[in-house]
Amino acid sequence: MSAKETPSEMFKRSLAQTTRALAGAEDELEVSFGAEGPRLSAGRIVLPHPPRVISAPEAERIRGQADALALRLAHHDDAEHARLRPASADARAVFDAVEDQRVQALGANALKGVAANLTAALTDSMERRGAARVTDRASAPLADAVAMIVRERLTGLAPPDNAKALVDAWRADVERDAGGALDKLADLAGDQHAFGLAMRDVMSELGLVEDQSLDENPEDESESSEDEPPPEGESSDNQEEQEPEAPSEMELVEGDADVDPDSTMTIETEMDSADAEDSEDDRPDERPMRPRARDDISDVNQGYKVFTTANDEEILAEELCDGEELARLRTYLDQQLKPLQSVVGRLANRLQRRLLAKQNRAWSFDLEEGVLDTSRLTRVIVDPLSALTYKQEEDMPFKDTVVTLLLDNSGSMRGRPIMVAALCADILARTLERCGVKVEILGFTTRAWKGGKSKENWLAAGRPPQPGRLNDLRHVVYKQADAPWRRARRNLGLMMREGLLKENIDGEALLWAHERLMPRAEQRRILMVISDGAPVDDSTLSANPGNYLERHLRAVIEWIETRSPVELIAIGIGHDVTRYYKRAVTITDAEQLGGVMVEKLAELFDEPAPEPRAPRSPRESRQRAAALA
Repeated sequence: MSAKETPSEMFKRSLAQTTRALAGAEDELEVSFGAEGPRLSAGRIVLPHPPRVISAPEAERIRGQADALALRLAHHDDAEHARLRPASADARAVFDAVEDQRVQALGANALKGVAANLTAALTDSMERRGAARVTDRASAPLADAVAMIVRERLTGLAPPDNAKALVDAWRADVERDAGGALDKLADLAGDQHAFGLAMRDVMSELGLVEDQSLDENPEDESESSEDEPPPEGESSDNQEEQEPEAPSEMELVEGDADVDPDSTMTIETEMDSADAEDSEDDRPDERPMRPRARDDISDVNQGYKVFTTANDEEILAEELCDGEELARLRTYLDQQLKPLQSVVGRLANRLQRRLLAKQNRAWSFDLEEGVLDTSRLTRVIVDPLSALTYKQEEDMPFKDTVVTLLLDNSGSMRGRPIMVAALCADILARTLERCGVKVEILGFTTRAWKGGKSKENWLAAGRPPQPGRLNDLRHVVYKQADAPWRRARRNLGLMMREGLLKENIDGEALLWAHERLMPRAEQRRILMVISDGAPVDDSTLSANPGNYLERHLRAVIEWIETRSPVELIAIGIGHDVTRYYKRAVTITDAEQLGGVMVEKLAELFDEPAPEPRAPRSPRESRQRAAALA
């Protein structure tokens, strides 16, 4: 340790050395520390930054994350894994989780210290995923339970305390159906190919794999086909508007072999069939409550005035800028954010896999009628008197969804924050579009600093007191929900245009985005707001009470959260938005935005759509808004 080396720096240096040694790549492997860790990419391991004062449990957890990645690099072959990996989503989840435990078991059995580190990292992971709160099988992921049972057989280590309930929810059935096949795994842990074949036997016994033959998964062994030319049947307009991609953007799919290149076709099939059969959702008693009429919104606007709306504008991005300049601005945006694209792209791929998994079909087994279950025929051969069993295909519930991303285009977002917001909106739009989820991207600002024609009209009218909002709104539509991403791609470059970003009046922008969502036919509507501060407009606040815009924003939020079927979520950049929104998160650095956007959307899709809410009376709404103010 040098005289100037801090304990944290010494920990990083020693951890990097041990990680390289465990991975068996002392010379080639790069070990770094960053906010996006832990993760493994080609020739590089990224670990989370340790705290300045690191405790023993924290050090053990970070070492465990490093050991897990190093062991995967040393003992895992991606190509072999892709060849053996089954096709169905449930089976894939189990296969992936068990493979992680296989490579970790090789290190844990060889070194006791590594075993302790891996246990600490596993305990932390289970805690973050809420395993300790599991109360029944419905909330216990089968993949995690099987992985813990396999870990127990390979290492002799019991599941962490916070994962015992999760494992116990499944253990009896897993042991009954696949206990014999599981017992064979311990002797095969050092051979990935043999272990993978044995795991397919396990999954067959569990009813996750329909037959034992290997599924050929070309989508896992080759890069994504997103860059293939469009089908011949596609319109010439689309071909003309297709723009060449920046090379770094293709990392969205190329960086992750799990993405199915045929996913678009699968999604269309699933969604069409869901629309055809979803008669139950048409029952009025199960339909989400909509605001009864336009006069409900008048409750929100009580006490809020607008001096004039004559100068407000709602405008398409392409109408604010010619095509040549939009292309130049988009190129500039891509160049500025190349290092961030691959990181956010990988996060978006995780979201894509989770959404596609929800749209996959499932099978019910051991039925008395249906399709003959050939995987159970061995029972008949062993015992000719046993009855044949059948299976039936079922649809997984996945409601048709539309997402609106509402971006603060105020002057305080200038620079890195607006660049990152534009990139993340772009990547999420692409990701969700592949999954059959329509996305609308909107921005809000004003046409002028410190008032515009509205303020001029107010001055000409003799400055009447309490005039209300005194600026000209500019609401920008970057991408309409029904427009394909490739047509709107250039539009996001408009955020880089000098002079666009001015002031922000959030309450009216929220109502505008909400009103665009309400007529949509989709069953589920999600509105995500990204902002870096409270509403600010100098002209309005100088002629009205200082909390005028903020009070209106609180009333709008309360109305949407309690009386609208729209699900509202907010992300604040360097500004605490949790004091406004019930479902919100605040980040300190714009670089965190991509990960947080993906994670919050994933949480929304993982949880069921909200139940219909009983409307509050106008009086209750006003009382609650006054209390919040």
